[in-house]
Amino acid sequence: MITHPELWSFAANWYRLLDIHAPLESFRPLLTEDVQLVFPEATVKGFEGYSGWYNNVIKIFFDEEHTLKIADITNQDDGGCEAHVVVNWHASIWNAPEARSIRLMMDADQTWQVHRQADGSLGVSKYVVNFMTYEPGSCKL
Repeated sequence: MITHPELWSFAANWYRLLDIHAPLESFRPLLTEDVQLVFPEATVKGFEGYSGWYNNVIKIFFDEEHTLKIADITNQDDGGCEAHVVVNWHASIWNAPEARSIRLMMDADQTWQVHRQADGSLGVSKYVVNFMTYEPGSCKL
């Protein structure tokens, strides 16, 4: 069984790594081999798919701040759990040759499938962005 504190710690670490633009390999142990990630702009599979997505987004967004608001287990079995995750995300975007960057501010509502891996650690097997709620003054994706 996966506990709520364990899920919260896992999700908070995921977003910390995104904020610091951690080396790509930092994410490998957090993903199952058959992971599927559904973002508004793309659906990717496996670490190779995640790699392409990650390498693109770290060139677009900077000054990122992810604040985990919700990480609740909605369903659980012996192999893992389904989780409702909401993260508040602020990021800057610079579109060349604009003179200034723009700010993205939103809550991203997500559904995760998280499984316990052979070594006992947690791994995301499915990550779906359900919808985004923009804050006033935010640019749009």
